[in-house]
Amino acid sequence: MDSAIRRVVLIVALANLAYFGIEFTVALRIGSVSLLADSADFFEDASVNLLIFVAMAWSAKNRARAGIAMSIILLVPAIAFLWTAWQKFEAPVPPEPLALSLTGLGALVVNLSCAYLLAAFRVARGSLTRAAFLSARNDAIANIGIIAAGAVTLFLWRSPWPDLIVGFGIAWMNLDAAKEVWSAAREEHEAAA
Repeated sequence: MDSAIRRVVLIVALANLAYFGIEFTVALRIGSVSLLADSADFFEDASVNLLIFVAMAWSAKNRARAGIAMSIILLVPAIAFLWTAWQKFEAPVPPEPLALSLTGLGALVVNLSCAYLLAAFRVARGSLTRAAFLSARNDAIANIGIIAAGAVTLFLWRSPWPDLIVGFGIAWMNLDAAKEVWSAAREEHEAAA
């Protein structure tokens, strides 16, 4: 089971790292807050999954410690969002809606594929695999929001607000996932002690 989990998290880490580069580049080009927050989330997911890949060989106590570290890593996209949102308030220009939606669609495909691969292991190794699964699931939900923000900006409301609203949602989901992983890791740490 451990070798299967390690193989899956390595595939997920590499997929997230590859799409991070794509989404980050597009986010900078079109000035999208939600894509920049989501690209930071792709980088965070790659980091989490690489940490899981390494931590699977550790003792239960050390895996619980890694889970606590991952709950902190899950906060990175929220911080990235706050930074980019502040900049968007200073220069309130809406992002290019078609590029926003298409990049969000690509991210959705990557995240649904990763969530599908991780679903079988979401409770197999406690906080480690829970963190990986929650990240992929939350990202797929966020990508639907990014696609919708692009559509709203294109067809209904030429404003930076749809992008900002989705960015707030992404930040909130990451805070909630961090809390859930922190709780699971604390329980594991207490059980291992």
